[in-house]
Amino acid sequence: MAVHLTPEELSEALGMAPKEVVTLCVEHAVPIYNGRIDKTLFVHSVTADGTTLPGEATEALLASTA
Repeated sequence: MAVHLTPEELSEALGMAPKEVVTLCVEHAVPIYNGRIDKTLFVHSVTADGTTLPGEATEALLASTA
């Protein structure tokens, strides 16, 4: 899996709506460059303040970058 995903790809992996992903990016200052989001930065930024993302999907996203 690629490191930079579109909001649609990231939302599919997390089981969320693309609009929710973009909203979380804006709220947590995660940049969207050329329509793509760094999934590792997204997960770490969003979860840093205690926000929980759907369980297994988060681990799967981070494990695929290792």
